[in-house]
Amino acid sequence: MMVSVRPRRSVLYMPGSNARALEKAQSLPADALILDLEDAVAPDAKELARQQVAAAVKAKGFGKREVVIRVNALSTPWGADDLVAAAEAGPDAILVPKVSTPGELAEIEGRLGGARVALWAMVETPLAILNIASIAAGGGRLSCFVMGTNDLIKEFRGRHTQDRQNLSAALGLSVAAARAHGLAVIDGVYNDIKNAEGFADSCRQGLSFGFDGKTLIHPSQVEPCNEIFAPSAEEVAGAREIIAAFALPENKGKGAIALNGRMVELLHAEIARQTVALADAIAALENA
Repeated sequence: MMVSVRPRRSVLYMPGSNARALEKAQSLPADALILDLEDAVAPDAKELARQQVAAAVKAKGFGKREVVIRVNALSTPWGADDLVAAAEAGPDAILVPKVSTPGELAEIEGRLGGARVALWAMVETPLAILNIASIAAGGGRLSCFVMGTNDLIKEFRGRHTQDRQNLSAALGLSVAAARAHGLAVIDGVYNDIKNAEGFADSCRQGLSFGFDGKTLIHPSQVEPCNEIFAPSAEEVAGAREIIAAFALPENKGKGAIALNGRMVELLHAEIARQTVALADAIAALENA
C-alpha cells in the first residue's frame, strides 16, 4: 500500500508588507510558507501587503514550497478583498484566522466559488477548542489546522509556560480531531527566538503530541525544526526492515511477526510505511 504525504515540518510566517522578506522566502529551506496579511501587517499597510503577496504568488517563485496566504477575517474591513485577491493569486491554500464554528468555514467556501485552493484554519479561540470535532468534520476544502497558541493563551487569560501543560488539552484535542478526519495539523509558534534549546524542546514536544510540524516566526528556526520533525536515518532504516519483513512470502497475511528478537505487529508496519513515505517526500523536496 502506497502512502502519500507532504512534508510540513517547518511552516514559516512571512509578513506580506515586507517585500524583502517575500523575496528571501524564495531561498529558505522551509517546507511551507504562510504569507501573512493579518497579524504581521499594520492596518495602514494592509492594501500594500495584499498587492505584494498576490504578485509574489502569481510569479510562482517559491519552488516546491507549499504556499499559503493568511487573510484577515471577513469581519474586518480587509477580509473580503483579501479573500478575492488570494483566490485569484492561486496559492496552495488560504489560511483563515480565528475559525470558531463550522459555519464560518462554510461561508468562506461559499465565497470561493470555483477557485482551486485548499483551506487551512487557525485554531486560536476557546470556542474553536469546544467545537474542534465539528470543525474538523466539516469537509469541503479544509485540509489543515494551525494552532494559534499565542491567541489561545490570551483568550484563556493564561500565561506562557515552557512545558505548555496549560495548553495540553487544547493541543491534544486538536490533534485528535485532525487525525480523526484526515487533516494535517501544525503546532503553534515559539516566541523566544534566541532560546535555541527551548525551541528545540518545544519542537520535540510538538512531535510527541503528533503534530506534522511547527509554525515559525524567524528563518533561524527553520533548519532545527526540519531536523527534529524528520525521521532519523536509523528510524528510516528500521522502518524499511519492518516493511521488508512483512513482505516476505512466509509472513504474508500474518498479524504479527518476530523481528530481531521482538514482536512486530501490522500497526508497526503501517507506522513504518508512513515513516518511509515522509522520508522519501522530504528527500524529493530537498533535492528539487
